[in-house]
Amino acid sequence: MHEKVTFTAMEHGTRDDYELVSRHDAQERSLFPGRVMQWLSSMDGPSPYLISRLDHSLQSATRAERDNASDDTVLMALLHDIGDVLCPANHSQVAAALLRPYISKKNHWIVLHHGLFQGYYYFHHLDMDRDVRERYRGHEYYDDCVAFCHNWDQTSFDPKYKSYPLEHFEPLIHQILGQEPKSFAF
Repeated sequence: MHEKVTFTAMEHGTRDDYELVSRHDAQERSLFPGRVMQWLSSMDGPSPYLISRLDHSLQSATRAERDNASDDTVLMALLHDIGDVLCPANHSQVAAALLRPYISKKNHWIVLHHGLFQGYYYFHHLDMDRDVRERYRGHEYYDDCVAFCHNWDQTSFDPKYKSYPLEHFEPLIHQILGQEPKSFAF
């Protein structure tokens, strides 16, 4: 892109400037699914688990798909740990922010809280409160997050499990992440 805006402070921008920016943003959004594929591919490296982080993501998504979950739930299962690539210190929040404009409110809540809910399976080994998720009991999506962690997340570290390959999920990534966002994450 060779065209540039005319302003040095946003308050001085013109309609032409912001139409240029909008076209650029649309181009960037069209590249987003490919970037996600690259981020997922980068998770196929060394891991303390018996499988790579990519394999964990593929297992989670494969389990969700085999259980006839909706497309946006399968995508959420595939990308629930994508934050590990971008910011491991708060991977759940990063994945939730990335997915928010594309998935349901329920799946956004699940991915946002899954790290805390997943702690039920191991926090006690680190002298932490494994029941910290109980602060959310009564929330409309509490049981859904418990089910996600129990059925698809915590069970997906098995080197013998036959997952679908990443290429299987590529059309879904392009279908959902290639569409206009449902909302902007403001």
